[in-house]
Amino acid sequence: MAYWLFKSEPFKFSFQMLKDRGEAGEQWDGVRNYQARNNMRAMAIGDKGFFYHSNEGLEVVGICEVCALAHHDSTTDDPRWECVDIRAVADMPKPVTLKDVKANPKLADMSLVTSMRLSVQPVKEDEWLEVCRMGGMDV
Repeated sequence: MAYWLFKSEPFKFSFQMLKDRGEAGEQWDGVRNYQARNNMRAMAIGDKGFFYHSNEGLEVVGICEVCALAHHDSTTDDPRWECVDIRAVADMPKPVTLKDVKANPKLADMSLVTSMRLSVQPVKEDEWLEVCRMGGMDV
């Protein structure tokens, strides 16, 4: 299993909105960055991800999982752009703020710290476990 982080501005698409979609989930569309698209192409069904509220909140608020492999992004006619579908798994018991991530030396190399603008990021297993610990999530 691989781990990821999905960033979204909560006023555009929040974790609550993803939860409201239920088991069907939602396509993670609108991504127009090649590195983020390539990250989605590398995903497998069942991979887990952090749902991160960007700009407003700046915190990991939930856990999601990939429920459909990379496919054409229906929000564009351009065949270069693909996306996966994700669904909500669980709320983070205690949201983990960007400030707390940056203050943790174990997370100094995390993409959230080093590649802040990337909307779909890989997360290493040790980073996953540390953020889950910080958020009070049993894994």
